[in-house]
Amino acid sequence: MAINKVIYDGKTLIDLTGDSVTKDKLLVGYTAHDKSGEVIEGTCPFDVDSTDATATAAEILEGQTSYARGKKVSGTMKNNGAVSEAITSKDSVYTIPIGYHDGSGTVQLDDTEKAKIIPGNIKKGVNVLGVEGDCEPSSDVTAQAKTATPSTVKQTILPDDGVDYLSQVVINPIAYVESANSAGGTTVTIAG
Repeated sequence: MAINKVIYDGKTLIDLTGDSVTKDKLLVGYTAHDKSGEVIEGTCPFDVDSTDATATAAEILEGQTSYARGKKVSGTMKNNGAVSEAITSKDSVYTIPIGYHDGSGTVQLDDTEKAKIIPGNIKKGVNVLGVEGDCEPSSDVTAQAKTATPSTVKQTILPDDGVDYLSQVVINPIAYVESANSAGGTTVTIAG
């Protein structure tokens, strides 16, 4: 039989009868006496008061749980793991998705595009992404100027065989002639 109250010479030395400690309120690993005087071992796993915590479900990884504001919270933050993306054009923009990233993802220039950034493909004196160009026009390159006359059919104007490029194409104006006619009006002749 446990003793829960001790009175000596009319003076109360110990009185557990009003105590409110119970196993579920006492932390695991601790012992005490309940109001009946029996020794009890704590079963409460809580080790902190989380009522002032600020974490929300969106800030906890999906599939994980935590305690905040005295309640268990299940995470909703998406686990993106290693996010990787290749940039394929100068105007490419990669938007990083919301959520968790494990830190091993990369965003880099696509290998096909990277292979094009060599000194021989870049004009001498121009630096592109850290690669200094060394390309200079060859003295063997030939240019040609051409003149074309408008036509009623589609025309493709190209350099002659053995010529590298057109330096200029001049399009002659369309012939336009006005003359008086026998009816008292004006005849407009447009020649192609």
